[in-house]
Amino acid sequence: MLLATPLERVFILKDKGQDIRLTDPEPRWSVEAVMNYYANVYPILTTAKVSPPQIKDDAVEYKFESVMGTKG
Repeated sequence: MLLATPLERVFILKDKGQDIRLTDPEPRWSVEAVMNYYANVYPILTTAKVSPPQIKDDAVEYKFESVMGTKG
């Protein structure tokens, strides 16, 4: 018998050259709702975009990428 289990969602934020792994606060929320939830802690998320999901290590990874350019 086949058993289907949902994959865990993981959100990755690249900040100052480091990847920050963010856990899924609520699996029923949309990706945009999760981004708004974490925007209180990481203000860069207010202008970020979400890359298409990738399956890696039995998890679905979403990357939050800043659309702001670097200064200088």
